[in-house]
Amino acid sequence: MATRDKVLVANGQGFWGDSILGPVRLVNEGPLDYLTLDYLAEVTMSIMQKLKLRNPEAGYATDFVKMVERVLPTCQKKGIRIIANAGGVNPQACRKAVAATVKKLGLKGVKIAVVEGDDILDRLTDLIDGGEELLNMDTGAQLKPHLDKVSSANVYIGAKPIVEALEQGADIIITGRATDPSLVVAPLIHEFGWSFEDFDKVAAATVAGHIVECGAQCTGGNFTDWQTVPDLARIGYPVIEAYPNGEFVVTKHAGTGGLVTVETVTSQLVYEMGDPANYITPDGLADFTSINLEQVGENRVKVSGIKGKPATPTYKVSISYHQGYKTVGQLTVAGPDAVAKAKLCADIVFDRVKLDGYEFTAAEKMIEIVGTNVCHAGIASAPEDPAEVILRIGAKGSDKAKINRLGMEIVPLVTSGPPGVTGFAGGRPKATDIISYWPALIDKGLVQTQVSVEEVN
Repeated sequence: MATRDKVLVANGQGFWGDSILGPVRLVNEGPLDYLTLDYLAEVTMSIMQKLKLRNPEAGYATDFVKMVERVLPTCQKKGIRIIANAGGVNPQACRKAVAATVKKLGLKGVKIAVVEGDDILDRLTDLIDGGEELLNMDTGAQLKPHLDKVSSANVYIGAKPIVEALEQGADIIITGRATDPSLVVAPLIHEFGWSFEDFDKVAAATVAGHIVECGAQCTGGNFTDWQTVPDLARIGYPVIEAYPNGEFVVTKHAGTGGLVTVETVTSQLVYEMGDPANYITPDGLADFTSINLEQVGENRVKVSGIKGKPATPTYKVSISYHQGYKTVGQLTVAGPDAVAKAKLCADIVFDRVKLDGYEFTAAEKMIEIVGTNVCHAGIASAPEDPAEVILRIGAKGSDKAKINRLGMEIVPLVTSGPPGVTGFAGGRPKATDIISYWPALIDKGLVQTQVSVEEVN
């Protein structure tokens, strides 16, 4: 049985680094029941794992703690519950930092939940020895030969443990690598009393989560008709107005900037889309071809008719591994013949390192002349003779010393190259790790999530 006739769920972060004004304004500028925050991308997990190796108290989204300090007093007054996958690879450390913030604010009785079980990095060898091959979904290759290079391995867990945390009364829920939509699926299942076998309703909640997972990207951000979007500086982050029958309205707080139309919502719906009839999450499958969109008011789009299917027996695993080194530097090249001079600069750099015994193949080189239609090459014509361009020059490979040697030859172009070379202020570029992505599947029976709730007084 549904306990409410309407639930308001908003998402205030589309990634780690999104504007802190998103959640702050969502909490302060209108009514809300749940504030969700999506911090994690595939490469983010590897970055967090490296941070944790350097410091056992690191490995989570530190921005989340700062955000909690700014919004929690208001959330407590309004009864807004917070759900975030900010835990990264160290959810317990994240909880510890949030608990310290709660005490700093002088708040009492705040329940903080942690959802764990997604991090399987330490289990990879045992899993493979037990017959779980973790084949690369793109290439079919086996992970075992690359185990010594793996830096992170996290299962995309779903909404079930988040629902469990809500049922235990958590005010703040911190997860590791939960799927983006599950942050929205969980509160709707909890509030409306849905079963995970209510496939259409779970699919509807999944679609709602997908629409808002990138924050303001559904309210006019990154929108093709950007000229029609008012007041982007004060863009409103999205709010889902959900109902027990599975229908919902995408909107934003009154008086905020941005735009919610069938077109802005559609733009986000097709983002990161595979098979539209089978959008797979750990909670179930959603048929995006069944979605009906209707403009029902200013900045209000109704979403209905969504059909769903049972969940698959596997979870997706996000694995990252080290695959060599790279470096990239850039210069501004100005004046007459800017493009020709930029090309010459690139040739000079690679010729000089070759003179010193380091040769790069074409596949290892990276040369971009920004201003000559690099982003839309082959689609739109490039200007014949731009007055200035940016030369981006770099390389990749397994030899760190070789990559660093290249970085040493970019700065000298300012005085030993063609005229008009300037704009080098970032220091000598150095070799950094190349982190590659390894998607795989794992049997759900091999993954056990754990929920723990602690009250801060």
